[in-house]
Amino acid sequence: MGKAVTVAGVDCGTNSIRLKVVRVDEHGMTEIVPRVLRVIRLGQDVDKTHRFADEALERAYTAAREFAGILADHPVDGIRFVATSATRDAENREEFEDGIERILGVRPEVIPGTEEADLSFLGATSVVNRGDLPAPYLVVDLGGGSTELVLGGDGVNKPATRVEAAFSMNIGSVRMTERHLRTDPPTQEEIDEAVADIDEHIDEAFRTVPAGRTRTIIGVSGTVTTMTALAMGLKEYDHTAVDGHRMSLADAYAIDDRFLRMTRAERREYKTIHPGRIDVVGGGALVWNRVLAKVSEAAKRTHGETIDSYIASEHGLLDGIVLDYGRRLLAA
Repeated sequence: MGKAVTVAGVDCGTNSIRLKVVRVDEHGMTEIVPRVLRVIRLGQDVDKTHRFADEALERAYTAAREFAGILADHPVDGIRFVATSATRDAENREEFEDGIERILGVRPEVIPGTEEADLSFLGATSVVNRGDLPAPYLVVDLGGGSTELVLGGDGVNKPATRVEAAFSMNIGSVRMTERHLRTDPPTQEEIDEAVADIDEHIDEAFRTVPAGRTRTIIGVSGTVTTMTALAMGLKEYDHTAVDGHRMSLADAYAIDDRFLRMTRAERREYKTIHPGRIDVVGGGALVWNRVLAKVSEAAKRTHGETIDSYIASEHGLLDGIVLDYGRRLLAA
């Protein structure tokens, strides 16, 4: 029997925090504790104040204490706690890091957007060999505070998980909602301002990432999977149905625009949407719409073929965190 390690990974983003415990060996990883997700809105007002709010920190600590209880029942060889966009921007991040270390015994790593992009790509493409998706792949990890575009796996230079280019944009569901979409429902003027902001970031990203080479778009994160479930007509969220689903861009545009223009009260009627995403899912949907449209346009200009669909994936940054960490422990 080959060598194996048991590791826990925590992905702490702007809107949500996730825990996963897996066993990693030379063949890949096996889940021991499937993903546990809590919406904590750590990034509340960070775009404006550049500080974590006291109530946001307490929500994070409450989730961390819950995770500590889970880990007490599932001993691991190591824990990696990764913090992303909001923590990069918060002036009082040390207070947050100290609090988490007291609870979980591990200090959060505030990783740069480039590493976040690499790990998201690793997680998303760790399962692409199950299908015949044409490469290169563009993995889009759309978070609360940032959105990563990662191109790689060109199908010639293996492995499929090799990143060729990546860029982290400071746009996401929480950031766009707080910055632009303040009315309920948002006004057309607010939507137009948000689109201009989003497009400017995407154009900047495309100067680093040759998105026109994309053959398959893989979308990960809560916004993408939630909007996919809504477009599928699911009455309640079902991760097994959403994972790996191919969604047409036409259907995505229609559902994204519809939920962007809804009131929050109207969105609450849909059990498919996690309660913690009700107020920001429209902002996320708008970012997703613009990314899909501009990647599709770039692909048509580059190789003459329009991309007319994307693949939704439940495998993203958290999978990349535990797989990468487990492999490093095995190699030590």
